[in-house]
Amino acid sequence: MLRLTYTVPEAARLLGISRTSAYDCVRRGEIPALTLGRRILIARAALEQLLGPLPDPANPTTLDGDRP
Repeated sequence: MLRLTYTVPEAARLLGISRTSAYDCVRRGEIPALTLGRRILIARAALEQLLGPLPDPANPTTLDGDRP
């Protein structure tokens, strides 16, 4: 199943930045996020706007097509 949201630490890994930097970017509004209770979530669509299409974890392929 395709995830629609990621936690800030998960988004940080996808972006290749530290967890602290990701929280700072969310606080400054550079990464759009939503807060549900005390939990901060980042929509997959927001990350795709920043990065382009994300790989589907259910179908692991690389973006450049070098390996399956």
